[in-house]
Amino acid sequence: MPPCALLAGEVDAIDSVPPADVPKLKTNPKFSLVQRTSWRTIFWTLDQSRDKTPDITDKSGKPLDKNPLKDIRVRQAISKAINRQALTERTLEGLGTPASNIVAPGILGYADNLKVEKYDPEGAKKLLAAAGYPNGFALTLHGPNNRYINDERVVQTVAQFLSRIGIQTKVETFPLSVYFGKARNGDFSVALLGWGTLAGDFGLRTLVGTTDASTGWGSWNWGKYSNPQVDKLVQSSLGSVDEKQRQEFAKQAATVALNDYAVIPLHHQYATWAVRKGLKYTPRIDEFTFAHQFHPQ
Repeated sequence: MPPCALLAGEVDAIDSVPPADVPKLKTNPKFSLVQRTSWRTIFWTLDQSRDKTPDITDKSGKPLDKNPLKDIRVRQAISKAINRQALTERTLEGLGTPASNIVAPGILGYADNLKVEKYDPEGAKKLLAAAGYPNGFALTLHGPNNRYINDERVVQTVAQFLSRIGIQTKVETFPLSVYFGKARNGDFSVALLGWGTLAGDFGLRTLVGTTDASTGWGSWNWGKYSNPQVDKLVQSSLGSVDEKQRQEFAKQAATVALNDYAVIPLHHQYATWAVRKGLKYTPRIDEFTFAHQFHPQ
């Protein structure tokens, strides 16, 4: 529902408030904004299976002999190059918080021992040099342009960060209807994805579990990451009948996967509702909106 319907009094509340409309609604005394960190985490998937990957070349455009993304030092360098605080404050216009996990705080399996990667461009350059890329390489980042909060701008911002450490970066974005098909097909080396789940082990099974069409594992594992230790821990978590034990296995699986840079978390999105004065709504982590949960103030 567009904000104009709320402003015109045609509806009492709207969800998924566009970022451009947040400031004017925030200062309008007729309405109140309700926000919370949602379950949707935005992260990069990286091609870690192919010896040669389609979107990485040397800076003259010639294919490389090997795929740099298979080297953990390169994946870590990419992560260190990203200033997540600046990304959330400026590119997202404050509508997100830096992420260290692929699930949001409060979700089963959130590993609080994992800290947000420190912005360290000089450290990133040293890692690239140690991996054999002292002068960097050329890379194209891919993402959607109509799915997540300011998604095209997010891709462009990260491209700027990577360019500062010597990775010559271009950007290509597509409407979601085109983007998901290309990403699933393996057309991209580094691709932006968002995911929301109420259980970390479910998310890990889908996003970084070893791909197996017969079981459904890794159905959204675009980078084809595979780690038997992660798979075993996720299986243990999913098979646990004790909630505390399940939580611990899920945390361990997340810790192993993210210390291996299976994916590179960026941020958790905020979910935002605008509500007319006189009504209140308790925001949900799953971003859902239910009419019966609106109440008079």
